[in-house]
Amino acid sequence: MKLVEVQELSGPALDWAVAKCEGKNGVLHDDGITRCIVIAAPSGVYKGRYTPTVNWAQGGPIIEGEGISTMFHDHDHWTAANLKGTVSAEGPTPLIAAMRCYCCATLGDEVDIPQELQPCQQPNL
Repeated sequence: MKLVEVQELSGPALDWAVAKCEGKNGVLHDDGITRCIVIAAPSGVYKGRYTPTVNWAQGGPIIEGEGISTMFHDHDHWTAANLKGTVSAEGPTPLIAAMRCYCCATLGDEVDIPQELQPCQQPNL
């Protein structure tokens, strides 16, 4: 596990953090072609892809339930704020900004991310 700023999360790492906020067991699925989070039921059966950062059917209800608003600034720049106005976050899409806002409000500004979800570090040459 590594402590990462929520504002820097994207892709499966952000989806995993949202699953954590929702109390779901997010597991990385990586078959060499598809890399995504799936939700594991208590029985161990996977319930399918969990991608609230790109799927409005999954992210939309969170936005509505948490009272998150989004605002467009310019190309690839959205801001999201929670209903209380106490937390805001940015992102290249409204869903990413909103899910970062949700994670910040629920988990704080930093979250421990499993090693397999961390971006690969390129050595400095």
